[in-house]
Amino acid sequence: MTTAKRDTYTPETLLSVAVQVFIERGYDGTSMEHLSKAAGISKSSIYHHVTGKEELLRRAVSRALDELFGILDEEHARVGSAAERLEYVVRRMVEVLMAELPYVTLLLRVRGNTDTERWALERRREFDHRVAALLKDAAAEGDVRADVEVRLATRLVFGMINSIVEWYRPDGPDGRSASGQREVVDAVARLVFGGLRKAS
Repeated sequence: MTTAKRDTYTPETLLSVAVQVFIERGYDGTSMEHLSKAAGISKSSIYHHVTGKEELLRRAVSRALDELFGILDEEHARVGSAAERLEYVVRRMVEVLMAELPYVTLLLRVRGNTDTERWALERRREFDHRVAALLKDAAAEGDVRADVEVRLATRLVFGMINSIVEWYRPDGPDGRSASGQREVVDAVARLVFGGLRKAS
């Protein structure tokens, strides 16, 4: 189990430790005792920063969701053809996933057992619907093939992107450099849009 080697804690460093423990043990399998041991501080010290583990979960999944929704507000996600905007969003999703790997991993593992998890799942669905709408618009504009149903295509695209959390490691061969990360982004874009774009 993750054990921290810090003498002092901030809400941010505590959150980082909590996310690792939630990923290792599962949210339901994590107690405040597990968190205090991993952080190397007392339970009362944790309560100095947060009301409990559900607040830590909400902060963690909010961080991932804020980053993902932030993509949709970026200029290149709002300007241009639907296909161009979709490709930009897909590339940025991969970048955010790699940059915020523990937080996105935790977001993808919530199951809806608590109010926070249900809220996170609803927000994820909202994000998925907005990306699906871009794909639908690109199909309507004639830029992506019409013989693949939009809902199925959306699930396949998200499935490919979300699977990155299972194998990508920042300290591994794909994560050590900006060029390694760019290679992952470019490969996903090539695979997605090589399959989706209408043949000219």
